[in-house]
Amino acid sequence: MSAGTIFDINEFAIYDGPGIRQTVFLKGCPLRCSWCHNPEGQNPSPELMINKASCISCGHCKKVCNNESCIACGKCVSYCPLNLRKICGELLTAKELAEYIRDKSDYYANYGGGVTFTGGEPLMQPQFLAETLSLLPDIHTAIETSGYADNKIFNSIIQLIDYVIMDIKLVDSSLHLKYTGAENKIILENLASLCSSNKKFVVRIPVIPGVNDNKTEYSAVAELVKDAPLLERVELLPYHKTAGAKYEMINRKYTPMFDVNRPVFIDQEVFSQYGIRSVVL
Repeated sequence: MSAGTIFDINEFAIYDGPGIRQTVFLKGCPLRCSWCHNPEGQNPSPELMINKASCISCGHCKKVCNNESCIACGKCVSYCPLNLRKICGELLTAKELAEYIRDKSDYYANYGGGVTFTGGEPLMQPQFLAETLSLLPDIHTAIETSGYADNKIFNSIIQLIDYVIMDIKLVDSSLHLKYTGAENKIILENLASLCSSNKKFVVRIPVIPGVNDNKTEYSAVAELVKDAPLLERVELLPYHKTAGAKYEMINRKYTPMFDVNRPVFIDQEVFSQYGIRSVVL
């Protein structure tokens, strides 16, 4: 029985696939997007999160810590009088996660939903994900993925999934490298595989001001997916200023490489010209 690390489970999600759903966040991501809203999902290992804004510096945590630097042991968590500390990342077996999902699955099925696996990047834990999916044969499953994974892993997992949400950050390779820390060749290869697959899917674009909110990028995405028979729509997800809120909690600084105060440019007409339905989330 394989095990994996998750860092959150959201209930009653309405933007992560059909119907009302559970959303499971798997820890670990190979990309470092400049606008990442969930930095606690990047590191594959558990880590300590602290709400420093509310900390009163009482010193209780330091009294019980014997380590020179944090090892995310969690010893200090229960000693915080304001409950401002938590360990982000929980190790579960596939069976344990499947049982948790199944416990509430009837409710979500009644509303046309199921469970969606996201992250981080869920394809970083393919064995754990595949085994969990094998235990959920009667539940509608979806994945939200960047597509940054080995082609074999991508295609094998997609065949186990009912519905795919694929994020496309940038089509321009050099800009993708600049803003995410990785090239996008394998992403575009996996997108092509998805377009010719037998899976219903959505393309989701995080719309970042001054980065990809332009006709060139919108048109490039439309060109890539225009002939996909099972594409349901393109979803445009505008950048939100709250993206940097969690960085201080994991002792990191938010340093976006773009103007966060610049309004995003939305152009749905580009997709309409290609006969592609688009929505703004």
